[in-house]
Amino acid sequence: MKDLFLILFAIGSLLHSYGQTIDVISYNIRYDNPDDAPNNWDNRKDFLISQLKFYHPDVFGIQEGLIHQVKEIDNGLEEYAYFGVGRDYGDERGEHTAVFYNERMVKLLEESTFWLSTTSEKPSKGWDAALPRTCTYGIFENKSDGEKFMVFNTHFDHVGVKAREESSKLILKKINELNIENYPVVLMGDFNLESDSPGVQVILTEMADAHIAAGENAFGPEGTFNGFEFNKPVVKRIDYIFVSYDFEVLKSAILSDSKDTRYPSDHLPVFARLKY
Repeated sequence: MKDLFLILFAIGSLLHSYGQTIDVISYNIRYDNPDDAPNNWDNRKDFLISQLKFYHPDVFGIQEGLIHQVKEIDNGLEEYAYFGVGRDYGDERGEHTAVFYNERMVKLLEESTFWLSTTSEKPSKGWDAALPRTCTYGIFENKSDGEKFMVFNTHFDHVGVKAREESSKLILKKINELNIENYPVVLMGDFNLESDSPGVQVILTEMADAHIAAGENAFGPEGTFNGFEFNKPVVKRIDYIFVSYDFEVLKSAILSDSKDTRYPSDHLPVFARLKY
């Protein structure tokens, strides 16, 4: 009887430990640009969707998704729902920093989008940015154990040097304002910044870079931006998953999956398994 109790206790502990983990992915899917031939969206979307099916994250955030791309991903993933608005007018127009979540694994409690500008409550460009930029966030509850956490998904401007640094400061400010219950936080996205930049260093004052925090459990190429150049090393890392310090990073990977010597996007997705 004692041995049986110990076995049941060990199984219960294992299941409880497993329930306290979440898998997340950040993915710049590349907007549907007709000039990308032969890397058009229609030529790569099936593989990209099957890639997401295989990794089966609890939550993932995309960048650059036009509404038809967002809906095609949604239609291709039966267990998932999404939220987020287009950056141009706060409706379906323009690129989305949409957040998808597995409805079997997590419950969405609250969601919204703000703009990376001094007028963050409405569609707007900030500082020296070339385009309006957004951050979409949600509060989730893990259905297996009731634990709650927050996910922020963003895409920084590709031109504005000041805009990128100020966007980092703004997001940290928003996290502190919105996270009144002090939940664990994930911040993911395409930051258009390399790791030694002021904008990334600002974020690292309050959060950890999951790929670095994973230590020997980090896997994949050095960079995330591949530019659809399959035969060149990927060394430029501008896509990140940052986490608050109440998360333990069990593993992280930059996913370089390909098919027929083509990548499914001009960015490689970033994966992290987190334990809170």
